[in-house]
Amino acid sequence: MYEGLKEAFTSTFNKEPKWIFSVPGRSELGGNHTDHQHGRVLACAIDLDSKAAVALNDENIIRLQSKGFSMCEVKLPIEDAKESEYGTTLALIKGVVRYFEDKGCTVKGFDAYVESDVLVGSGLSSSASFEVLVGLIVNVLNQCGISNEEIAIASQYAENVYFGKPCGLMDQMACSVGNIITIDFKDPKNPVIEAIDFDFSTTNHCLCIIDSGASHADLTDCYASIPNELKKVSNFFGKDVLRDVCEEEFYAHIDEVRKVAHDRAILRAMHVYEDNKRVVKMVEALKANDFDGYLKLVTESGNSSWLYLQNVIAEGRTEAQEVALAIAYAKKLLNGRGAVRVHGGGFAGTIQAYVPLDMKDDFVKHMETLLGEGSCHILSIRKDGAVLLEEL
Repeated sequence: MYEGLKEAFTSTFNKEPKWIFSVPGRSELGGNHTDHQHGRVLACAIDLDSKAAVALNDENIIRLQSKGFSMCEVKLPIEDAKESEYGTTLALIKGVVRYFEDKGCTVKGFDAYVESDVLVGSGLSSSASFEVLVGLIVNVLNQCGISNEEIAIASQYAENVYFGKPCGLMDQMACSVGNIITIDFKDPKNPVIEAIDFDFSTTNHCLCIIDSGASHADLTDCYASIPNELKKVSNFFGKDVLRDVCEEEFYAHIDEVRKVAHDRAILRAMHVYEDNKRVVKMVEALKANDFDGYLKLVTESGNSSWLYLQNVIAEGRTEAQEVALAIAYAKKLLNGRGAVRVHGGGFAGTIQAYVPLDMKDDFVKHMETLLGEGSCHILSIRKDGAVLLEEL
């Protein structure tokens, strides 16, 4: 198996690989922008993945070749983060490896060839899948013995410190752990993870991820504004994240908070409080096989993201509102059935739709007429997270 990947490795490095690794992408099912507030989320691994063929080398260098990109070379041990490298693949690799070094793991040099069918910019966490893949390789090759959960934490560290992006932990955790999971990040260093025993194939619906066609480029300020504004709310109460602020206390002082944090921050905080509670209800619905109740909660979450979190339309956009149009048209096509919500970070990228199987063909046809051929992706849920597929 994986002959093409092995051949690409051999062609690149002129030797045979010793290991084959795989890490899935992920889909967020519930809890939109709640993870960075130490909240609750619901997510699943999907049947698209990042794979790597790997072998050790005799040098203190990591060489990683991703298909279609320039080779990255990283010297060991890892130096401190550089602002000049923010936003680069090199920074992600360095950040993950540095986490392991700081844990006392001596990292050996290796060569890796990576291929991925996790769609870039799709909201399916291609970057998180890649980060976790690097962490998995380092963990196995150097026998560091850390859990998949901690590999996710290492990946978040890489994004926060080396890549320069203040992301939460949901994406990395879902990719690393796999299946349908709910995560409570109240203690982010020890997140509580629960696998949900639910067979999605029995619902007579498909999970469809739809590319709106909008680019994530130049949206860094939009994404950063959400945690930054929520921090203003939390700081009013002497806390760093909203999870540590009692909801009743928030509403008791809402007029005072408004003077400090202003209206949009208040609305965004209201979304986070409600979406945290919705995740609990979504988990209960799945456990009870109440899929209709679950879909109602999906719709509520999507409406809250649009109205209160306000991550559907990027600031200043008047003519180009791709995500909003995609959601509105998907709802029109479904005509009260299924459910639709913004997917992931928002502002651009993808939306998520639960489509009844008897409507699937027409739904895909009409959405792709509007948004372009190949814009609709029908997914399956993958049980495995980050895994060593084969030792050669």
